[in-house]
Amino acid sequence: MNAPDHIIVGSGINALVCAAMLGGKGAKVLVLERSDRIGGCMRTEEITAPGFIHDVMATTFVLFITSPAYAALGKDLARHGLEFCHAATPTGVLRPDGSHAVLSTDRAANIAAFNAIAAGDGDQHAEDVGGIERNAGLLFGLLGGSLWTYPTAKLLAGDAWRRSPRGLAAFLGNALVPARGWLESTYRSETIRALWAPWVLHAGLGPEDAFSGQIAKVIAFALEAAGAPIVKGGAKNLLSAFEALVKERGGVISTEADVASIILTEGRATGVRLASGETVHAKKSVICSVTPTQLYGRLLGSDGPKTDVEATQKYRYGKGNFQIHYALDKPPSWRGQGLDKVALLHLTPGLDGVSKACNEAVRGTLPEVPTICVGQPHALDPSRCPQGKAILWLQLPEAPRHIKGDAAGKLQAPADGQWTDALREAYADRAEAILASHIDGFKDSVIARRAYSPADLEAMNINLVGGDPYGGSSTVDQSFLWRPFKTSRNHQTGIKNLYHIGASTHPGAGLGGGSGFLLAGRL
Repeated sequence: MNAPDHIIVGSGINALVCAAMLGGKGAKVLVLERSDRIGGCMRTEEITAPGFIHDVMATTFVLFITSPAYAALGKDLARHGLEFCHAATPTGVLRPDGSHAVLSTDRAANIAAFNAIAAGDGDQHAEDVGGIERNAGLLFGLLGGSLWTYPTAKLLAGDAWRRSPRGLAAFLGNALVPARGWLESTYRSETIRALWAPWVLHAGLGPEDAFSGQIAKVIAFALEAAGAPIVKGGAKNLLSAFEALVKERGGVISTEADVASIILTEGRATGVRLASGETVHAKKSVICSVTPTQLYGRLLGSDGPKTDVEATQKYRYGKGNFQIHYALDKPPSWRGQGLDKVALLHLTPGLDGVSKACNEAVRGTLPEVPTICVGQPHALDPSRCPQGKAILWLQLPEAPRHIKGDAAGKLQAPADGQWTDALREAYADRAEAILASHIDGFKDSVIARRAYSPADLEAMNINLVGGDPYGGSSTVDQSFLWRPFKTSRNHQTGIKNLYHIGASTHPGAGLGGGSGFLLAGRL
């Protein structure tokens, strides 16, 4: 390729969406990835035993199939082999005493099931997800749109006209209610509260954080409406489809191409310099799908705008993530009806348990009773493992980046606070003991186990700072207009023709490809 129109640094979901969208408009795009494979947090490997196919990090694509990016690219990706597998029961919760609840994709069934657990809780569920439907235009316009734009100003003005300015202010105020406030004030059953409390963790929040109640309602709506799909054959097949589409549209993807710095000419970004010493120039723009630490530290260095460099030093990263994968000799025999078909099952004592574990992780201690999200890919996609076998995908969203101690008082924190292989396996044993307490004969069914600490995840992807998969803390002060910085304006930087996308930018983390889609539309 001659000098491309656009150079994209990184190859996560936002970079791939951006490349495909720009290519669809006739632009020549070059994607540069420092790793030996594309995908960012999407990675599929046989990490336990031959024939057992695991999504090492991200696995659920509800945000993608409900996104504007998928609406624009879905048919073309399907032409290149992308196929999703679905479950009728996307999520559920199982508590230590055996009490459990399951969400289906049938609202009437959910209302009846929740009312059976506690009178009125099903009706409240209908009100909550119905409220998301009634306010979808405003909510999804703010959650997924470019905020510093005329269309967003028009959206807010129109809503203020319909509701009255005071009514709009009241709506936005209610949206800031923490999940604890929402759940304790509306649901009678501790089990239903436990169903939704863990989901705020998947948005990079805790149950006491402002806005966590609203985002949990949005997630409840999305799961009920679209389920918790996974890619047939593994997330690698989504990457293959994107790679084929980008190339079909004239783009080039280069792996093992580590960008060392951004080339500036008279205050404009004009290209990049690779670690190999090679330089590549761009006709129109350089787009970086990285964290602020990477952009304003490693890639720009002393050439970065002073205000942004200073803001980067104050930018906060969130909790680390811990992953465990199992190859099993047989499907798990859960102690609860219907749990074997649930796509993503949370194991937790409940709202207080999530709050406790989250707080322990934030304070740098290993949670005594971690919240465990259990994915069952084999239940959706039998091709992931040999016939009659099973795989489990475990995510523990409350892991300290820097370890100060153990909330249970049983594991020794390393003197330097860093994760070690021995500590990783010991902490995985803690999670496994909880898992085994809910599954008959679990330990005898294990063929192999593979665990990844926050340090392991960062070693695979430098954008996962301290194992944080969300590109930085997602609290309100680092979201929306203020992501990544208080002075941020859409995906611009202080340097002309240099743009910033990825989880660290609005609309934030997840597999929706939102920032890549928004920037491509603008460019």
